[in-house]
Amino acid sequence: QVQLVESGGGLVQPGGSLRLSCAASVISISLSRMGWYRQAPGKERELVASVRSAGTTNYADSVKGRFTISRDNAKNTVYLQMNSLKPEDTAVYYCNFFPASSYWGQGTQVTVSS
Repeated sequence: QVQLVESGGGLVQPGGSLRLSCAASVISISLSRMGWYRQAPGKERELVASVRSAGTTNYADSVKGRFTISRDNAKNTVYLQMNSLKPEDTAVYYCNFFPASSYWGQGTQVTVSS
């Protein structure tokens, strides 16, 4: 069974930074395009960033210039560096393949508030 475990969330003030990690097990993700998704209360889950196996990236307009997705294939891990955080970034953040597989982990809560 594929397992994707997110970590690194927390409470941060506006303008602050967090780095999220997604550790994969059972399978290698080295040849897969991966994404970070988020879901705020009352809203649909949305893709915020993706990274291809070779490292090319894409971002939602709302996070461009502030978030950076990266991967370390040797560690089977995907990261999301989030800078200049805004209250509207508050959500549960998930990682998954892109396009998404049927497995969703518990996610990690990011709360941006003063």
